[in-house]
Amino acid sequence: MFDGALSGERLEDRLPDAKPLYSPGQAQAEAERCLYCSDAPCIKACPTEIDIPTFIKKIASGNVVGAARTIMTQNILGYSCARVCPVEVLCVGSCVYNDWHREPIQIGKLQRYATEHALKKEQEGGLRVFTPKAPSAGSRRVALVGGGPASLACAAHLALEGHRPVLFEKRPLPGGLNSTGVAPYKLHLADALAEVSYVLSLGAELRHGVVGETVSADELLREFDAVFLGLGLGEDSRLGVPGEEGPGVHGATAFIEQLKTDPSYSLGSVRRALVIGGGNTAIDVARELAQLGVQDVAMVYRRDRASMSGYTHEMDLARIEGVRLVERATPVEVLREGERVTGLRVALAGAEPAEQILPADAIFLAIGQSKLRAVASLFPGVELDKRGCVVVDAASRRTGNPRVYAGGDCINGGKEVVNAAADGRDAARHMIQAWSEALWQIFPSICAASRAPTPSGSPARPPPTPASR
Repeated sequence: MFDGALSGERLEDRLPDAKPLYSPGQAQAEAERCLYCSDAPCIKACPTEIDIPTFIKKIASGNVVGAARTIMTQNILGYSCARVCPVEVLCVGSCVYNDWHREPIQIGKLQRYATEHALKKEQEGGLRVFTPKAPSAGSRRVALVGGGPASLACAAHLALEGHRPVLFEKRPLPGGLNSTGVAPYKLHLADALAEVSYVLSLGAELRHGVVGETVSADELLREFDAVFLGLGLGEDSRLGVPGEEGPGVHGATAFIEQLKTDPSYSLGSVRRALVIGGGNTAIDVARELAQLGVQDVAMVYRRDRASMSGYTHEMDLARIEGVRLVERATPVEVLREGERVTGLRVALAGAEPAEQILPADAIFLAIGQSKLRAVASLFPGVELDKRGCVVVDAASRRTGNPRVYAGGDCINGGKEVVNAAADGRDAARHMIQAWSEALWQIFPSICAASRAPTPSGSPARPPPTPASR
């Protein structure tokens, strides 16, 4: 469906798959190692509560489609989450084998095996993982603002129940950070777009437009039964130091998007690169640069390694790939010769000398992203907290406006894809539950109206439901 977006060789094509797909024999052997715990800690560690022992047992018995169905009932984005989830600190990190100092079950690799094989079989005309319900008179229309993981998950669960979700995406390519911001060694663009195509095949519709410009919030509230805000985050944050503006200083997510989508993008003659930040995006960028052949890659972090928000296992892998860490260093000034970046002046906490110049040909900023406050504020009743995140009810993901829901990075400030998938799923389920409860509330009056004779003696028609507008 999105083949035109994949023309030309892109830098991401040079990055290897960090966790290659299991062969059938490897999957069988690994699945048979599972103890199928009755009180499985791996389930509790999964934000989408996948029944992990059950799907693994189905792989062991050869029921790959059934395994995928178990996964995707809880996490419809199980295909991408199998690759991008930090399983080392979630399900795999909670496996009981860890307590015995034995190799834990490779749950992420088994999940990838099941979902990838099942979806491939479906694409080739085999057994479908799910068959969506047909739209009916009771079907509702839902507008989903943003085409990232939270909106995709919400749209898929709505479509499976026969409702009519419409995704509004401002970018040329849908998929959010799965398409443009996830490290390619975890998930390539083609695979992210394949998952988007699957969601659309369930009955979701994709439109390109910007809320507040090509379509208004009022229009969405008027034309749809509900709205889901899957806004994600905005542009990369800046340092605010002298010399920062100009070529050679790149936002981290903007850089990842270019190497994933732009065939003309090149690192040129960059030999020394600095990555500012201590989170997972910073580690991703540093690893990408090292894998692409940059000779000297250093991460610059204002605290020590123990304070980094990035995962320890990811940083360990970065170290193996040659990435250095400069700790307790705060950027003071980007140094240039003309327009060319030559280095970064940093202040060193508790050290002598108090400043140091770090040579660099390019600098990459991974210090956070802005919040998309303006779009959320267009919807009456939607409130933001002090961080600029959309305030929602924790169970339903409903905002202060009873017809507006939200999920993903715009409510949590930036977590994992699996968290966004859980938000979208739960929002869809609560929408459907609310519509069902509303129908049952008016059902007695409908029945009474149908029994009451009209002046002419004919039965009265029941009042129309909102979905029949």
